[in-house]
Amino acid sequence: MTIRSGTDRRSVLAGLAALPLAGCAMRGGGTAETRAPMTVATYNIWHDRPDWPVRLGLLVETLRAADPDVIALQEVLQDAAKDLPNQAETLAAALGYPHVHFVATEPEGAPKRYGNAILSRLPVLDVARRKLAPLEDHRTAVRVRVRTAAGPVDVVGTHLAWKAEQGPMRAEQLADLAGWLPADGVPTIVMGDFNAPLDEPALTGFAGARYVSALPAGAAETTLNPARGHANPRVIDHIFVERAAFDIADARIIGDRPTGDEYPSDHFGVVATLLVR
Repeated sequence: MTIRSGTDRRSVLAGLAALPLAGCAMRGGGTAETRAPMTVATYNIWHDRPDWPVRLGLLVETLRAADPDVIALQEVLQDAAKDLPNQAETLAAALGYPHVHFVATEPEGAPKRYGNAILSRLPVLDVARRKLAPLEDHRTAVRVRVRTAAGPVDVVGTHLAWKAEQGPMRAEQLADLAGWLPADGVPTIVMGDFNAPLDEPALTGFAGARYVSALPAGAAETTLNPARGHANPRVIDHIFVERAAFDIADARIIGDRPTGDEYPSDHFGVVATLLVR
């Protein structure tokens, strides 16, 4: 199916439901009627940078329109000094997601915590959190095992070192992440802000023969919002899925159009509808 921007997920799923019994081949192999649909999204929400109350409303609108089953969020902040509750919990409450799982390097109960989160409306079977090596970079990952119509699926959210010259550090972080993930045969999705394009060696080494990007190279110009100071367009927000476990029905960027002069974030989000074996 076509990879595009701004597609309503409901139209995609309606199209899948209307496919003939003979089936329709999807990117990755298999046929649609043998697969159960699952939609996931990743979004760097830019913590509480300017006009958070306005951007919160835009994030809610954008994510509600995308209608994902599971959402990975990066740059999630809670700060008692600013009277700012956990932003992931705020978004989950506004969107009606019952499950919120947050990870930060700061300890539980600290007045200020900053990290990653996963929101899910699917039942959650297991949760795990990780401080990624090297610890001095304060990077984390969170894994949530959810129940889908096709069985359990692991969804992982992370955010890697941000400087262009930190490719070796991103490679170390991804190696630590890969070694931490369970090797029990459960299909895995890894998504987040990787701060690197698909052709960086750290990402190609991580993906290897196991993972494929749901959003192919060249399908979007950037996930960095040029209207918010990003002069070097690059796609650095990714959804990696296991080649053997998923077909990719649709993938696109979201949040790339302003309301008035405001955008949801300084990043665009990525959403993908997958067919799970």
